[in-house]
Amino acid sequence: MTLHAGAIAPPRARAVEWPTFLMILACYGLWALVTALVFVVAPVLSVLVTGVLIAFHASLTHEALHGHPFRSRMLNEVLMALPLNLCIPYNRFRDLHLAHHQDQRLTDPYDDPESNYLDPDDWDRMTGWKRAIFTLNNTLLGRMVIGPILGQILFVQSEWRAAWAGNRAVWLGWALHLPGVASVLAWVVLATDMPVWAYLIAVHIGLALLKIRTFLEHQAHEHARARTVIIEDRGPLAFLFLNNNLHVVHHMHPRVPWYRLPGLYRQNKARYLERNDGYLYRSYVDVFARFLFRPKDPVPHPLWHRR
Repeated sequence: MTLHAGAIAPPRARAVEWPTFLMILACYGLWALVTALVFVVAPVLSVLVTGVLIAFHASLTHEALHGHPFRSRMLNEVLMALPLNLCIPYNRFRDLHLAHHQDQRLTDPYDDPESNYLDPDDWDRMTGWKRAIFTLNNTLLGRMVIGPILGQILFVQSEWRAAWAGNRAVWLGWALHLPGVASVLAWVVLATDMPVWAYLIAVHIGLALLKIRTFLEHQAHEHARARTVIIEDRGPLAFLFLNNNLHVVHHMHPRVPWYRLPGLYRQNKARYLERNDGYLYRSYVDVFARFLFRPKDPVPHPLWHRR
């Protein structure tokens, strides 16, 4: 996707993006420190901070799969090899997320791997209790509380179907993932006093934080260009998400590193908002106020043509 004529071109990438590289090192170092040392003196604080670091690691993983901090894909993948959230194989996140960047498919219940919309026919066939779960999941509170579990169940089901159908990429992704999971759990068991159940709570916290970011990223709209949001937040959540709240900027320039997105947006704000038809929220405070207890939109895709 490209900007309109006259838009400012993104800066050229550096051989090594030091801000991202240093953030990755800091994330791993703090994760080790907080799990091994802080838990002994402040277990609740340790679990909470570990959850934040797990979310931050996921944001950094997102940077890596888009080609940061190194130009070498292999170096980026080795750097992010430890799956701190235990749940998502790097290779599968990479492949599915890059498929998600096909903007014409955004929100498609079948072809967008990150869509939360369902085919209306599938919705009609659902039992009442399943509909209740998916409706709750369409509120921000529900997305944070049950979203990590529901999302993981649906993801594993999809992966199992693909693996059973002979998709070798799925088998490879999980084969590479399991040694990483074993390494993370070995650290928790052997090098820390944190019980595995406490670490799993931290994982849930981390995934719940990520659900705040993904909650409004895309909307159903007849025009693909208008499906991607801007949230003009500059607070701690924006930093945790590495400015991915400026989501239309990221989709239009997926190779631009996180620390250059705010500058691009400031310099060309009117064109980005013209591009996405003004799909805009001023802050995450605004998002929480509007949608903490209310569904943001229907679960069945409102523009889907029944087959």
